Amino acid sequence: MLRIIRYLALLISCWGSTLSLMAQDKDSLKKNNTKIIFNSDDILELKGTQIAKAIDSLLRPEFRIGGYVSTYYAYYDDESEPNGFIQFPTLAPRKDQFSLNMALISMQYKSSNLRSNITLHYGDVPASSWPATFNLIQEANAGFKICKKLWFDAGFFKTHIGLESFQPRENIASSMSIPNFYDPYYLSGAKLTYIVNSKLNLQACIFNGYNEYIDDNKNKALDFSANYNLNDHVSFTYNFLTCDETPDNIKTKHQRYYQNFYATFIYDKFTIGLDANFGIQQNSYKKDTVKAGKMYAGILVAKYNILPKFHVYNRLEYFSDPNQILTLSLNTGRYIKGNTIGFEIKPQKTVGISAEWRILECDQLIFKQKNMLLNQRNEVIVCLDLWF
Repeated sequence: MLRIIRYLALLISCWGSTLSLMAQDKDSLKKNNTKIIFNSDDILELKGTQIAKAIDSLLRPEFRIGGYVSTYYAYYDDESEPNGFIQFPTLAPRKDQFSLNMALISMQYKSSNLRSNITLHYGDVPASSWPATFNLIQEANAGFKICKKLWFDAGFFKTHIGLESFQPRENIASSMSIPNFYDPYYLSGAKLTYIVNSKLNLQACIFNGYNEYIDDNKNKALDFSANYNLNDHVSFTYNFLTCDETPDNIKTKHQRYYQNFYATFIYDKFTIGLDANFGIQQNSYKKDTVKAGKMYAGILVAKYNILPKFHVYNRLEYFSDPNQILTLSLNTGRYIKGNTIGFEIKPQKTVGISAEWRILECDQLIFKQKNMLLNQRNEVIVCLDLWF
């Protein structure tokens, strides 16, 4: 009960801050009122692959309020971990029960010179994958336009790295691939965004660390991103992030250079997504620790709309981190690979019902099944998503 009260208090406080920001915006004074919209976008699938629409042309400031609920039932043929979640937990992390990925409420303010975004969430996703501190905050950031086409934003951000999101409504599949599981989910810091034109968007960022809200050492992570929309059907995104997550008391450093590239093709009844990762980390090669270790991963996902409200999809994934740069204490050997097959029904634009089967196969025996260790896991996930 106390947690819920704190959650509501935080929401009211954030809402009040946003309204205060609106009151100070000169554009709001010029137009006399702010347009309040009580819904989110209808189409959110692969949202991260598209350049945000320019807001200079807004007729008046907008304050948008939205909500999202994602529920699921999941079956896994391996055992849960001691914390109650399955191995590789993010989406649908509890087995053999109905549960909640997330209940989310978001508030966005946009004008020609100011913008702010506050998103609060509660459920299995933050419980399994978020830090204990700031556990309820998915995003909280604010920004202003420095000059034409150049924006500065600071705060807590949802990741821009990787094709897939931890919000099922933004993905083709309901589960999260292993390559995107090891991408950062959240970042805290500051961004400079330069909108070159309607097709190209560039970002330079500084963050506390790789998947960090609170910094755990004196180092900072630097990031560069470029998003290019060739046309309404084809999009390319490149991300480069370098960081060192070594504790300050350890002399041997482990500078990481992480590259991510993804592309989407959306045309007529077909949607295709490609995601590729490559990382190098200093002093991390197992056989010779003075040499750099390497990892690489990729996914290929495709969707076909059989009917306007019914589509099927397939996803292939591959992850290789033999030097345990990202897997740390978990030895996955040379690879983890997987295949996902599923379908989704959309009775409304903002409602999705999906069912999928996935098989994961690992080079090592990492999946526990009663008294045995196996190299495979079967999954079945049924998910209901609704947003407004």
